Amino acid sequence: MKFVKPFLTLIILLFMTGCLYPEDRLAKNQVPNDIQLKSVQEAVHQYQKATSGLLPIKTRDADTPIFQKYPVDFTVLREYNIMSRPPGNSFEQGGYYQYVIIYPETSPTVKVIDLRITSELRELNTLIELYRNKHIYPPFGEQVAFGVYKLNYKEIGLESYPYIESPYTGNQLPVVMNVNGELFVDYRKDLYQALQKYEHNYQNGDDIRYILADHYPFVPAYSLPYTIQDGEPVFLKTKS
Repeated sequence: MKFVKPFLTLIILLFMTGCLYPEDRLAKNQVPNDIQLKSVQEAVHQYQKATSGLLPIKTRDADTPIFQKYPVDFTVLREYNIMSRPPGNSFEQGGYYQYVIIYPETSPTVKVIDLRITSELRELNTLIELYRNKHIYPPFGEQVAFGVYKLNYKEIGLESYPYIESPYTGNQLPVVMNVNGELFVDYRKDLYQALQKYEHNYQNGDDIRYILADHYPFVPAYSLPYTIQDGEPVFLKTKS
């Protein structure tokens, strides 16, 4: 029995160092960092040189939202012997992040989507679909802007309003929906902080979401377009 205590101590130390954790749960595989982003960025540049300017991206429909439209295709990077495997924190390796490209035509830049947001919105969408099967219309709540609504969360069986944790600030961001019942994250709180923090030349009518994408590893996926009015972010009116 004198060996029990040292043995337990060893087990605790192994857990603390991550030795007993599966590969996809190691901290190094769950946090986007400069090294991983730069390695994929360099791989994209190498692929462009090898293919006369083509991008290593998966095909998406023309109406795919802009920040989800150009996911990096790690298969072709491997076929060209540019990257042997995707980063450990990528979706392809069981991680939380999908690598995407913004500014594909002018300055292809690698960023990531936090797929935990995808998962949370998918769960909410399941509740909304169940509601629509009975009531046809989405569970509209208060209108917050032209064509943008809060959710009537009680109607879909929730005890409190649904929020998403921001990958930028840790703010709790409300979920909203458009007239078609599609769900989005309301990034106005994050956008306001970014507009105050970073120099910019945005004017009314510009899509100001890029101020987040330009200064952070993440893109504001699942967002509606925003513009600036009197120094504050507002929803940009669209046909949809």
